[in-house]
Amino acid sequence: MDRLEAEVTAKGMRVFARIDHAAGATEAGLALRPTEVLIFGNARGGTPLMQSVQTIGIDLPLKALVWQDGAGVTWLSYNDPAWLAKRHEIGSDVAESVNRLSQALRAVAEAATV
Repeated sequence: MDRLEAEVTAKGMRVFARIDHAAGATEAGLALRPTEVLIFGNARGGTPLMQSVQTIGIDLPLKALVWQDGAGVTWLSYNDPAWLAKRHEIGSDVAESVNRLSQALRAVAEAATV
């Protein structure tokens, strides 16, 4: 998660929150393998999508989940902005914005997981 957060920041995006689900589980007396969510983005990337179809605001800013499976392997999961655009029936008028967001998120994920 630290590498992901560093990559997000290096790409000029803002980190809005880092949520540690495992810590919350511990506080509730429950066990959970390491599981964290990073919420991030920037207005230049997300606003054009919300101008097109405001309901995509429920899925923005972007989120990524870093979690550890039962074998101790760490994973990075996220919803691709192209999928989010389909989900909200975003028009082709912002296809370039969607494409740039997808590429940026993929690049951040790849850099964080090497």
